[in-house]
Amino acid sequence: MKPDNQSSASDTTETALSDERAIGSVVPTRRDLRAGTALFRQGDASIGLFYLLAGRMRLVRVTPSGSEVALHTISPGEFFAEASLFSSSYHCDAIALGDSVVLIYGKKALIAEFNRNPEDLWQFAGRLARQVQGLRTRLTLRQIRSATERVRQALLLRCDESGFWKTEGTLKQFGAEIGLTHEALYRALARLERSQAIIRLADGIVVKRK
Repeated sequence: MKPDNQSSASDTTETALSDERAIGSVVPTRRDLRAGTALFRQGDASIGLFYLLAGRMRLVRVTPSGSEVALHTISPGEFFAEASLFSSSYHCDAIALGDSVVLIYGKKALIAEFNRNPEDLWQFAGRLARQVQGLRTRLTLRQIRSATERVRQALLLRCDESGFWKTEGTLKQFGAEIGLTHEALYRALARLERSQAIIRLADGIVVKRK
């Protein structure tokens, strides 16, 4: 597969994998992307489905007027561009927010596998259903009117069992994901810190559970 036509050879590398990441008989290839590199662009011919192994990817759609609309930020463990299985082209850009590792499942091979083995299709559909549930949770966050409470709930969803969230990407990107400007986000974080609901560290945030 060709790397993105706006990336240099040093920005991406692609290698074949063992079958441990296979969907049925479809073995993915691995692509390493440097921060800022496009995995695909809006209008590019669809080549398959993707899975983020490491890093962070942002899906952005360019409107007819030329403005950008952030659609979703992909976290490790998520499949994305599922609609490409039913479309001839991608409907948005996918940009690496930091150095990232993506697995690519070829479109033709994957469709053939699902036609040949419906059990694989059902397992994959279940995985996507759980992923959609997570997306709905994030959309629900946007309905919380209090910026401070929205940030606290978003942090609780991201932190581990100890209450620690290791920040990935920038806080500005985090704010955009939950529907807040960076100014509103910083004010909310300051309020949470003053009330001792969170502790900000150099590499993350500790959230105190009530």
